Amino acid sequence: MTSSSTSHEEIRSLVAQRDAVLLAHNYQRPEVQDVADYVGDSLGLSRQAAATEASAIVFAGVHFMAETAKILSPDKLVLMPEPDAGCPMADMLTGEQLARWREQHSGIPVVTYVNSSAEVKALSDICCTSANAVEVVRSLHSATVLFGPDRNLAAWVGSQLPDVEVIAWEGWCPTHDDVTLEQVREAAESRPQAEILVHPECRPEVTAIADAVLSTSQMLRHAVSSAAQEFIVVTEEGLLHALAKAAPGKRFSNLTPGMLCADMKITTVEKVRDSLADLKTEIEVDTEVAEAAAGAVERMIALG
Repeated sequence: MTSSSTSHEEIRSLVAQRDAVLLAHNYQRPEVQDVADYVGDSLGLSRQAAATEASAIVFAGVHFMAETAKILSPDKLVLMPEPDAGCPMADMLTGEQLARWREQHSGIPVVTYVNSSAEVKALSDICCTSANAVEVVRSLHSATVLFGPDRNLAAWVGSQLPDVEVIAWEGWCPTHDDVTLEQVREAAESRPQAEILVHPECRPEVTAIADAVLSTSQMLRHAVSSAAQEFIVVTEEGLLHALAKAAPGKRFSNLTPGMLCADMKITTVEKVRDSLADLKTEIEVDTEVAEAAAGAVERMIALG
């Protein structure tokens, strides 16, 4: 018996003992995904955190995700196996910066990507994920919106809603922003039959040549329903594990070199086991901040 299978059994036993639910993002290590109760994107994970009846939430992801779970379930124990797992993009917009930005654009609604801190969410009118960003902005019926912290997702939204002026904060995801048009073209030339699936956190010139621009959950659904048998997946390489499980027999490839988020990979099954066993590391959010942030997150979820 391997150590990973032993950890799997231990984790499932501990989940039951702690009356917990184990959530994992699509970019997590394959073995972490396989032991989780639910694997998904930020929107799906937020919905799970809001709806769970479990006493504890163990979040295998990055800090803003566990923080969002605490905002949505303030009375639950929220644990994060790897507290150092952060998000460079989320760090690119602080609450203080957003407050100044709002003052400079008085009266304009603020849409904040869920990849952001609780302090930023608390100053936002509504949050969004990559799966529902266009729908969220459309729901505001505003000619202009402020959108942060991801300039690339903002550009994608603007391209889909040409009648809306989307003023973007200059933040980005290094994993997606580093992708070049040449990399994608080279991959497409080597696999001409493959569909190109691109995450909207990529640069506009990259999304422009995609066959489909999709969030990770949308990529999973598309791969199952598409007639294509081969796909070039332009997002963090952790999604390939879930894609292979969702659509067995179809072929999925990442770019070369692969797209890797180091923060998503530092959570291990051993850390998940230890988190459950020792009830560490607990995530807390200031009550006033959490209450203010909850409105923006709940409005996002209410859109369905």
